[in-house]
Amino acid sequence: MTKETTSRARKPKRGQTREALMAAALDLVVKKAPFSSLSLREVTKRAGVVPTAFYRHFPDMSALGLTLLDESFRTLRHMMRQVRQEELPNERMLRGSLEVYFNYVRNNRAHFLFVSKELAGGTPTMRNAIRREIRMFTNELAMDMARFPFLNHVNAEDLQMMAGLVVNNVTALTQEMLELEEDDEFGQNQVLGTAEKQLRLIYFGVGFWKSKADQ
Repeated sequence: MTKETTSRARKPKRGQTREALMAAALDLVVKKAPFSSLSLREVTKRAGVVPTAFYRHFPDMSALGLTLLDESFRTLRHMMRQVRQEELPNERMLRGSLEVYFNYVRNNRAHFLFVSKELAGGTPTMRNAIRREIRMFTNELAMDMARFPFLNHVNAEDLQMMAGLVVNNVTALTQEMLELEEDDEFGQNQVLGTAEKQLRLIYFGVGFWKSKADQ
């Protein structure tokens, strides 16, 4: 077997080990404790690998946590960008966006529990990384809102504030969604309905808002 063939044969194993470490960390977060309280040995034991194998994929636990964070947000960012680019905000678009988002939350519950726990009690590094992601969502939403004709009278500062209201409300309701049992469809629909009403109030209530320059 040539070196090139050997290298190709090893790649799946390395990838599988990396994924196993990430899955083990998420499993421990869901069943046991916040990520910041986990030890490297706990994670490697749950993943079924020796501790030294960890360092072939991550320099430390912080790097593993940041990778999990990126995995938690990357697909969501892409999905929400696609939804927002399709059309101007109307009732169907708001409902559709929220359904996409909360379906993603339900299907990736472990990732969101990880983010929720780290935001509440994680290390400064993890909390700051999560806040950066939230600011990114807020900034992108504010830029999207700036292209809506019915918001032409609102200045950039106030658009940023309104985008922050949307993101903060949805973040709070995400926490409510995570606290529900996975098979509680009634509760989940209630959260979705509340989110839709709040976003409609923000989006369609701003027609009466006057930015400072207009007052």
